[in-house]
Amino acid sequence: MVLTRTLSLARTLSLVLCGAAILYTLSLSGQNPPAAGKGQGKAKGPPGANHPEKLQVLILTGQNPHDWRATTPSLRKTLDDTGKFEVRVNEEFRGGNAELLAPYDLVVVNYYDGRPQNRWGERAETGLSDFVRSGKGLVLYHLALGAFDGWTDYEKMSGGNWRPNQGHHSAAHDFAVEIKDPDHPIMAGLKSPLMIKMDELFANLRWQPEGTYHVLATAYDDHSLYGERDKQAKPGAGINEPILWTTEFGKGRVFVTALGHDPDDTENPAFKITFARGAEWATTGKVTIPIPPDLARQ
Repeated sequence: MVLTRTLSLARTLSLVLCGAAILYTLSLSGQNPPAAGKGQGKAKGPPGANHPEKLQVLILTGQNPHDWRATTPSLRKTLDDTGKFEVRVNEEFRGGNAELLAPYDLVVVNYYDGRPQNRWGERAETGLSDFVRSGKGLVLYHLALGAFDGWTDYEKMSGGNWRPNQGHHSAAHDFAVEIKDPDHPIMAGLKSPLMIKMDELFANLRWQPEGTYHVLATAYDDHSLYGERDKQAKPGAGINEPILWTTEFGKGRVFVTALGHDPDDTENPAFKITFARGAEWATTGKVTIPIPPDLARQ
């Protein structure tokens, strides 16, 4: 009886040690063990390891007075649903570096620092500048245009920025976005105007010199919609303001959208198609993402 129990315990201990050795080996290789009843579990690894055929995207977020916790998943899903991108999210890029960005083809910025302690830091900021300068892509989304006041490279990449006493909007409302360059790869085939529901219309931004940015689409900013408390310049009854545009920085391409204030706005079909096509163009210089029939030019 004692011998039988001893042999049973020995077998159990042997199985436990064998299982531990397998798990340790898998951990070194960066793999997960098979999920029970579901075959092999989803593999983990560096960007491109799972889907090397897809464009690798990193969304930088984590600080923003707008609802970044809800808009970020929406942005991610819009890109994922095209089947062309593999998307990861970084909520803490302060102290980041070029090595962290190196595996990616595109960075999307959904970030607003607001205070000096929320700046990414010189190494991280140089890393992003060098990333784009080397030929990689960048998308700047909505309030990212208000970030990093005084970072010269960022402002050049942006083309236009929300800055103190240069940048405002009236209350959210419906408006039409008129395409100004229907031949650009991002806009080619889209109908004009594109209708936007209850979004913010950014106006009076601080712009880089003319010729350093390329306007894709504009919207009419009706000055009668502003209250008396707004003291920024509003010449005339209104003005057509850039809403979608591009810049080039070194060898890199930048797509900028001023649309998408809240999660509902990022689900607007016009936002989704221009965001996705802008991301593909910033990454590759070409656009292959199809246009939904109801948004297609007739």
